[in-house]
Amino acid sequence: MIRTKNLKFQYNAEQQFQFPDMHCKQGSHWLVLGESGCGKTTLLHLLGGLRKPSSGKIVVQNEDISSLSGEALDHFRGQNIGIIFQQSHLIKALTVEENLLTAQYLAGMKQDKEKIKNILTKLNLEDKMTSKPKNLSLGEQQRVAIARALINDPVLILADEPTSSLDDKNCREVVKLLLEQSQNFEATLLIVTHDGRLKELFENQILLEAAKAI
Repeated sequence: MIRTKNLKFQYNAEQQFQFPDMHCKQGSHWLVLGESGCGKTTLLHLLGGLRKPSSGKIVVQNEDISSLSGEALDHFRGQNIGIIFQQSHLIKALTVEENLLTAQYLAGMKQDKEKIKNILTKLNLEDKMTSKPKNLSLGEQQRVAIARALINDPVLILADEPTSSLDDKNCREVVKLLLEQSQNFEATLLIVTHDGRLKELFENQILLEAAKAI
């Protein structure tokens, strides 16, 4: 479950983002739409605990993450929130398996190779466990990033423009994969995008408007 109230973020003295209140039930799927510059990525970073709001409240699983700081926030995010960025941001020097082991370690979770094998199998990556990112296709890197986001059984999955550079076929495949995996893990899925092709695939939608001057 995720809930926000009176959420604002200010970059400078002239401009701020003011976001609509949200209430997303556990296991629901949401699309956040809007043109470039309307604050979609800023909202995702706020919901993921990567930025602190200027004001307002963000509640994830009954925890007000906007009031957490430092180590407590990092720990909560690692155990409860999976984030898929526009770029995979995999550690180049590590294998696929080592990247996922690192994600478990940083979240304070047990390093479980069998669990890693299972999730990679579900994503058709079981033969890539010992591969390094440079030896993967962009699509495979994206699936590894999804595996990393899911490895700690998050209650909230956030995806930032996961289809913006994909053709229609791959767009639908990636969305299908995200929906299937969120259902498998009973996680709330929130996709931030300006890709209008996704509108017909999601019943729950939030439209963001351009930033407002103070």
